[in-house]
Amino acid sequence: MTTLLQKCADWLKGYHFALRITERGKVVSVGDGIAWIKGLPSAAIDDVLSFTDGSHAVVFDLTDEMIGAVLLHQTENLTAGTEVHLHGRQLSIAAGDQLLGRVVDSLGLPLDGKPLDIAGHVRRLDILSPPITARDFVREPLYSGLKIIDTMIPVGKGQRQLIIGDMGLGRSSIAIDTVINQKDKDVRCVYVLIRQKRSDVVNTLELLRAQGALAYTTLVVGEASALPGLVYLAPFAGCAIAEEWMARGKDTLVVYDDLTAHAETYRELSLLLRRPPGREAYPGDIFHLHARLLERATCLAKEQGGGSMTALPIIETRQGEIASYIPTNLISITDGQIYLDQALFAAGFRPAVDIARSVSRIGGAAQNKRISHEAGRMKLDYLQFLELEIFTRFGTKLDPAMEMKIRRGRILREILKQDRLHPLSAIYQLAWMIAFNEGLFDGFVPENITAIMGLLEKKVGMSGLTLESDRTDWGQSLAAWLGKP
Repeated sequence: MTTLLQKCADWLKGYHFALRITERGKVVSVGDGIAWIKGLPSAAIDDVLSFTDGSHAVVFDLTDEMIGAVLLHQTENLTAGTEVHLHGRQLSIAAGDQLLGRVVDSLGLPLDGKPLDIAGHVRRLDILSPPITARDFVREPLYSGLKIIDTMIPVGKGQRQLIIGDMGLGRSSIAIDTVINQKDKDVRCVYVLIRQKRSDVVNTLELLRAQGALAYTTLVVGEASALPGLVYLAPFAGCAIAEEWMARGKDTLVVYDDLTAHAETYRELSLLLRRPPGREAYPGDIFHLHARLLERATCLAKEQGGGSMTALPIIETRQGEIASYIPTNLISITDGQIYLDQALFAAGFRPAVDIARSVSRIGGAAQNKRISHEAGRMKLDYLQFLELEIFTRFGTKLDPAMEMKIRRGRILREILKQDRLHPLSAIYQLAWMIAFNEGLFDGFVPENITAIMGLLEKKVGMSGLTLESDRTDWGQSLAAWLGKP
């Protein structure tokens, strides 16, 4: 009671008589997560609206006569005629270390049933990306723990790398493995789940918890049963949370799973608000929507704190068609793509990454120099092997040099296979590449490579060798472990 009286006394001290002008609007119609409102002449895009019944919305569209608002919270009492007021702020979310290990919605409200202190720093959901003068070059690697990616399609801190493929090929598995591999690397992770079923959300949560990744990860959920407005805002909320850590000089990783569902939700809202449809019924600004989201992922200059935000947007294709509207948009925005192929998946090659269609525009600039040196022409040689192998199906007689290339290519293909939830260290990546380049695997048949790689992983973990160790030391140790003279 004393505290309440003190608050009232403080409020009275700051109160003064003055003429106050407020605007009032009225709901004309409501339905499907959309409200049409008359009045509020000073309302602007992204302004938050409060309804007298307790509902909340955000201004999404302005016409000559009415305001189109997207509902963020809707009560059963919201009907036509309900009064509306400007809330006086734009959408924002609490950000900071208190969100680590938590599951929140697009407004920062907890979904895991535990109390959350939201008194920390607040960031707006949608802001301009850092100017080019505030950015730095992408130089440091962000290891995914996957052999095929870290060697041939490297990802750097501050990069935007697209994960693209049909449903069920392991797109989310690559992203989850990358998050798990950030353990003990001082990288804060944000995993955004867009329009997914609650069961899928729970599975992802339990998976990260079981792998010990939840301690440095925040889950932002716009589940399928939520209002479309909350689903639409989910990636912007995740970006704002990661952006706060980046501004503090931390390295962050944000996964958008997936932006196909986000684009479809945006199309749904736009059509309900009677915006003119364009290609595939998407509104004309769908490219701008994703561009302004992904451009916020960058590596800041040292003068700006030196933090970074790496983005892994996930996109879905249909029947492997990457030339459709949304995939081509995302490919042109990002710094490369990891393409998963149905035929490789069916053949048992996991992760089913198609090297021919995958690319990293950052490339070796973000790799450790030792790993970059060993990787060298590995991708090109592997692509040449895939072309040569086609000729062997016709019984073509090859010279010994070509046969050796095919034999080594088949060994490399077995090496690149990897189980999910088993990310590997950068030291191990260097070890197997040196062993392969030195020909230490040449005497083995492809069927035995999996067992040999498991032995190599154990030996590397106990060796004490590092990325900086002399290559001669690596060669001698690897030869001894693999039984080579």
